[in-house]
Amino acid sequence: MENSTIVNKHSNVSRPSLETLPEHAVQRAGLSTTSVHAGEARRKPSDAITDSICCSSTFTFESTQSIIDYIEQKQDREEYGRYGNPNEKVVERKLAALDGAEEAIIYSSGMAAIVGLLMAKLGSGDEIVIFDQCYHRSREFCSKHLSRFGIVTHQIETGDFRAMDAAINSHTKLLISESPTNPHLSVIDLEQFVALGKSRKVETLIDATLATPYNIRPIEYGVDYVWHSATKYMGGHNDLLAGVICGSKGKLEEVRKLRGILGGINSPHNMYLLERGLKTFALRMERHNDNGQRMADFLENHPRIEKVFYPGLKSHPSHETAKRTMKGFGGLITFLVRNADWKQTAAIIDACTIPKIAPSLGGVESLIEQPFVMSYFDYSPEDRKRFGIADNMIRISCGIEDSEDLIADLKQALDV
Repeated sequence: MENSTIVNKHSNVSRPSLETLPEHAVQRAGLSTTSVHAGEARRKPSDAITDSICCSSTFTFESTQSIIDYIEQKQDREEYGRYGNPNEKVVERKLAALDGAEEAIIYSSGMAAIVGLLMAKLGSGDEIVIFDQCYHRSREFCSKHLSRFGIVTHQIETGDFRAMDAAINSHTKLLISESPTNPHLSVIDLEQFVALGKSRKVETLIDATLATPYNIRPIEYGVDYVWHSATKYMGGHNDLLAGVICGSKGKLEEVRKLRGILGGINSPHNMYLLERGLKTFALRMERHNDNGQRMADFLENHPRIEKVFYPGLKSHPSHETAKRTMKGFGGLITFLVRNADWKQTAAIIDACTIPKIAPSLGGVESLIEQPFVMSYFDYSPEDRKRFGIADNMIRISCGIEDSEDLIADLKQALDV
C-alpha cells in the first residue's frame, strides 16, 4: 500500500494518512493478521510501528472556518475527548474487524457498554426478554434499575425459545442472551435466536465475552448487537477495564451520541494497552482453548468431581450446538466437587498454588474462585438455587501456563 499524506488546508503541516488495512485485505486475512494490523494506519507519526498515546482532553482548530468545515463536511478528526480519541478509534476499528461488524464503540468497562446500549435503545413502556444465565450484574441492572425508568424485564430459562417467544409482545424491543453463559457455559443456538428476533421484529443482543470473535462471530448469524467485556480475553493481561458494543453503523449512531453525553469513555493509556493486548489475541486464544479442553477432560475423569460444565465435553447439554457453531470452547471451566460443602470446596481452592484466587477471567494468568463466595454470597439460598449456584461449585479460568502444570496443581489440591 502506498504511503500518503493528508494536508490540512488551514495549515502547512502535513500529517500521516489514516489509511488502514484495506477492506478486501481484512476480509481475506486470518484472525491473527487482523488482530495485528486491522484498524491501524499504514504509516504513523514519526514512522513509528506502534500508535503513540494521545494524551489530550481537547483538540484545537486553526480557525473558525476550520470548525465550520469540520461540522459541515463531517471531517474525521477529533474535537473533545469525551467524543473520541485517536487511540480509541484505532482500537474500535480493530475490534469491529475482528467481530465482522461495521462499527464498534468502546466504553470504560463491560457494564458501561451494556448500560450505554440499553439506555440508548429503551424508553418508558418498553420491554426486554433476557435469559436467566446471563451475567448476574447484567440481570441486576435490567430487573432492578431499568424498572425505575418504566422498562419491564422478563427473565426466562436459558435456551427456552418457546418461553422467550411467549414473553414477546408489542412492547418488546430487545432479546438478550450470553453465549456461552457464565458460569454454566450454556451455548445458545444463534440461528434460532436470530430467527425468533427477526420473525417477531425484535432486535437481538449477545454477550460473547466468553466466546470472543476467535471462537464465534454472532454478527455472521445476523445478531444485531454483540457485547464484550474487553477486560477479559481481548485485553488478556488482567491490567485494564474496557467494554465494547459491535454492530451496524446505523444502529449504533444513537448509542455513540449518548455515550458522548454520558461520558462512559476509556482513557488513551488503556486504549494503548488494549491495542497491544489484541496483537497476540489469536495466539493467546489458541492456548486458552487448548488448556480449557485439557483441564475439562482431566476433571471429568477425576473421582472427586461430580460434574463438569464445559461445552467441549460430550456430557455438556450444549455440546452439539457448541461443536456446530464454535471454533474452540475457551479457557473457562466450572465444576462441582462430589460430597463437599462450601468450606471443603474452599479448601481445594486455597490449596492451589498456580491459579490466583480472584474474579474475572481471560488473562494470561489462571484464576480460580468459588461463585457462591465471590459473586453470590449476599444472595438468599433460594436465589442461589434458582440461578444454579451450588455451594460445591468451583470456576477456573485457565491462562496460558503449561497445561501439564495447571493440571498437576489442581490434582494435588483435590488430593489434599
